[in-house]
Amino acid sequence: MVSTDTLIDFFLETREHTEAICSPLEIEDYVVQPIIDVSPPKWHLGHTTWFFEEFILKTYDKSYQIFDEDFSFVFNSYYETVGKRVVRSDRGNLSRPSVKKVYEYRNYVTQAMNKLLESNNEQTLLEVLEIGIHHEKQHQELLLTDIKYILGNNPLLPKYSDTFEEFTIEKDAQQWIGMSEGIYEIGHDSADFCFDNELGKHKVYLHKYQISNKLITNAEYIEFIKAEGYKRFDLWHAAGWDWVQQNNVNAPLYWHEIDGIWHYYNLNGLSEVDLQAPVTHISYFEAFAFAQYKECRLPTEFEWEAAQNLFNWGQRWEWTESAYLPYPNYKKADGALGEYNGKFMVNQKVLRGSSVATPINHARHTYRNFFPTDLKWQFTGIRLAK
Repeated sequence: MVSTDTLIDFFLETREHTEAICSPLEIEDYVVQPIIDVSPPKWHLGHTTWFFEEFILKTYDKSYQIFDEDFSFVFNSYYETVGKRVVRSDRGNLSRPSVKKVYEYRNYVTQAMNKLLESNNEQTLLEVLEIGIHHEKQHQELLLTDIKYILGNNPLLPKYSDTFEEFTIEKDAQQWIGMSEGIYEIGHDSADFCFDNELGKHKVYLHKYQISNKLITNAEYIEFIKAEGYKRFDLWHAAGWDWVQQNNVNAPLYWHEIDGIWHYYNLNGLSEVDLQAPVTHISYFEAFAFAQYKECRLPTEFEWEAAQNLFNWGQRWEWTESAYLPYPNYKKADGALGEYNGKFMVNQKVLRGSSVATPINHARHTYRNFFPTDLKWQFTGIRLAK
C-alpha cells in the first residue's frame, strides 16, 4: 500500500485524466450507445463517481449528503448487492441527468473525497480507495474504446484527436523465443496493487515452447484475408465459423476497403492501413483462426507470463488460449466488491499485457483482462506461439 499523500495525489490525477479524455467530445457525443457493449461517455463519468460515493463516502463519512438519490439507480453497473439499476442496454436512453449535472456530481464527490481523505486514513478506507482509483482507470480505457466505437460508427467518421497515437511499429526482426520445459511461478506477489483475480502466486508446469517476440502486423493479417481466411471453415472453431457467417465478418473492426485499398478508422480519422503496425480490434475467434492459418497457436496465459520479460508488450491486449478461471485458493471478497471479478469467470478468454489505451500506472505483467470470444472493440492483437 502506498502512502496516504501519494494515494490522494493519485486519486486527483485520475479524476482529472478521465475528464481530459472527454474534453475533445461534442455534447451530443456523451449520450450515444450504438451497441449494448458500449456505454455512453456520460455514463462512465457518472459510474466512476458513484463508485466512490457508494463504497467510501456513504461508509466512512457520516456527515456526507448524497448528491442525488436517483444516481445509484442510474450509475450502478452490475452490483446486485447494492440494489436495482438501469438495464445496461438502456444507458443510451439517459438524456437526463444532463452532462452538466454529471460534471457537477463529479466535482461534488471529488471535493467530498478530498476532504474526507485529509482527516481519515483508515487502512480499510485506503484499500477501497486504491481499488476505486484503478476501477476508474479501467473505465478510462473503456472510455477511449467506447468513444472510438461511437465515432467510428458515425457515417462522417469524425476524428477524436490529432495527437492520440494508436500505431507504434515494432522495428525488430521477428524471432521465436525458446522457453524451456519446467515449472514456473505465476501470479502477483508484491505489495503493489493488483486485482483479486491475480492472486495467489502458484506454480505451473509448462512444456517446451516458442513464442514470438513481435505482434502480428496489418500486412500479415491482409495476407490472411487474401488467402480467403474468412472463407475457410477448417481454420475456425464451430462457434467462430457460425459467428463469421451470421455477421458477415471479413476484416478487423473499423476496416473499409476503398478502391481495392484497405483503410481503417482510428482516433485520428480515416486513413490507409499502416502495413507495419500491429493489427488490432480482433476477436478471439479471429486470433485463433489466424494462428491456425499460420500453423501456430495462441500462447496460454501462463506461457505469456513466463516469457513476458523477453519481449516488448503494451500496444495491444493479447488474446491467449486460456479460459478465464480462478487461480488456486482464489476467494471472492465479502460484500459488493466480491462481485468485481469472480462472478465473470465463465465463458471468457484471458487477454494479457495492456494497450495504447491503458492509462499510466495501471499495467502490470500479472494483469488478467478477460472478454467473450466474439468481442473486438477493445485494442486487441495477436502474438503467436508454437
